[in-house]
Amino acid sequence: MQDLYSFYKSQIEKHSMQLSLVKKRLFVSSMARLAVFCLAVFGVYMVLGSTKMVLAIVLGAIVIFLFLVSRHTDLQYQRDKLKALLKINGIEIKVLDRNFHELPEGNEFKDPLHYFSQDIDLFGKGSFYQYSNRTTLQQGSGILASLFTENSIEYIANKQGAILELAKMPEWRHGFSAVASLVKTTTSTETITKWLAKYSPFVPKMMKYLPLLFSAVSIGVVVMYFLDHVPESVLVFWMVLGLLITGVFTKKITKLGADCSKAQSTFEQYNKLLTIIEETKFESILLKNKKQQILKEGKKTSAILKDFSKLLGSLDQNNNVFYLIFGNGFFLRGLATCYQIEQWTKNHGNEVEEWFEAIAFFDAYNSLGNFSFNHPAYAFPIITDGGTILKSLDAGHPLLHPHKSVSNDFQIDSEQFFIITGANMAGKSTFLRTVSLQIVMANIGLPVCAKSVEYAPIKLITSMRTTDSLTDDESYFFSELKRLKFIVDEIQTDRYFIVLDEILKGTNSTDKAKGSRKFVERLVGSRSTGIIATHDLSLCEVANEMSQIKNHYFDAEIIDDELHFDYKFKDGICQNMNASFLLKKMGIVE
Repeated sequence: MQDLYSFYKSQIEKHSMQLSLVKKRLFVSSMARLAVFCLAVFGVYMVLGSTKMVLAIVLGAIVIFLFLVSRHTDLQYQRDKLKALLKINGIEIKVLDRNFHELPEGNEFKDPLHYFSQDIDLFGKGSFYQYSNRTTLQQGSGILASLFTENSIEYIANKQGAILELAKMPEWRHGFSAVASLVKTTTSTETITKWLAKYSPFVPKMMKYLPLLFSAVSIGVVVMYFLDHVPESVLVFWMVLGLLITGVFTKKITKLGADCSKAQSTFEQYNKLLTIIEETKFESILLKNKKQQILKEGKKTSAILKDFSKLLGSLDQNNNVFYLIFGNGFFLRGLATCYQIEQWTKNHGNEVEEWFEAIAFFDAYNSLGNFSFNHPAYAFPIITDGGTILKSLDAGHPLLHPHKSVSNDFQIDSEQFFIITGANMAGKSTFLRTVSLQIVMANIGLPVCAKSVEYAPIKLITSMRTTDSLTDDESYFFSELKRLKFIVDEIQTDRYFIVLDEILKGTNSTDKAKGSRKFVERLVGSRSTGIIATHDLSLCEVANEMSQIKNHYFDAEIIDDELHFDYKFKDGICQNMNASFLLKKMGIVE
């Protein structure tokens, strides 16, 4: 753990030094722009009587000033990226100290009807998502959540390879995330792809050549004006003609400009992310396939997207009064840019969604690689197809502090069921979530909180936190029945690992015992595998009749009038319950 602290602190020190240098360069850049402005004002004052000289000084100053602005913008971007890198490394140090409750909770991904997410603290305050998520793109967050919930057992080895490769690239991951974090836009990638798909062109085909011809004539008119071959009136007339041609399409150009302005920042930043991916050589199958998704023959996708970003930026210059008048008046730049945007949309508009998805994929997998990097002692499950579903040594829950967590060894074979009994607060529910989360993490391709793991892939389904619904006028008991019916229907079509916590909690003891026994018999008959926690000791008797059932328990002891738990997973049936003791201890009963 100390090595991780040292790594992140060294990164903070390095980026802090770089940030200090960039801030100094920004100050020099600001002073240079001020100097250009002052010199231009002084120059205009000195040649105030000569219109041509004034115009020449103003135009020259504008060119220099725009260059300095561009350079200053690049420095600002470097500054912002370094700030993002400092924030990223600062967050990792906090998370190492288990201080992560200010990170996004992922509540928007909660689904009470999902196979398992509601039961194992996958989303919400203090959840696994909040602990592990480092996505910076909205679409990336969605992909990460879908990876957590897809319940897929396909290509686990490929997933492990991708995560392991990214885990070894911490600075690459941080650089990618820092750039991605600078995407500041209120327009989602989904909105942009829909806009491109539905866009209707308006620029006439003649605009492919007319702006070039018009610009050539404009340059000739300007040159002749400075050589005193034509009067100012001709120069003004030609500029007004250009403005009139542009004015015919002003409304549509303005509409396209507004739409482009919303998308421009996204395209600029995504272009940088594409470049990062394109310039990186990946070895794992999954990452190579995703990189291939953004590679096109003849020209890099980042270059294609950069061209489009420049076009959007050029059109956005219509908001600049000088560009609006001179650019459109002499060069028809607005129409020329709109024509090029429409041609780009025609050629590449349908590919943008795939590019966005690939970038979001890397954003999501960065979180998984980061998780693996931060947990070097965790084990990647060895994938098997044998009779053992899950065999773990020193298994613990990843959300518990390592100093407080008590690890356990366990092995559960195919078509076997554990019935777990135990005292209140002895560790049954934590164990259920530990096993459930191991299965979910293994299916995602993540290393799990254990010394070693053997795993035969299987889908997960749980029923641990059934609640009543006042909105639907639905009782607790009926909600639980619906959940159990859902499980029964699912296991008829696929293999599942089933985790249940206290079956039929909403009915009386006698009825519960009968119903629970019949349900367990139904599960065993379905050739499923799983774990059932219960306080009903009579349910343990099923093990005497069915070899697939094994009894285990978590114990509690009363020592010196205090309750003690060892949180160890044991064979057999629990004989010590603690409800009566706790009632007396808390003064609720005598």
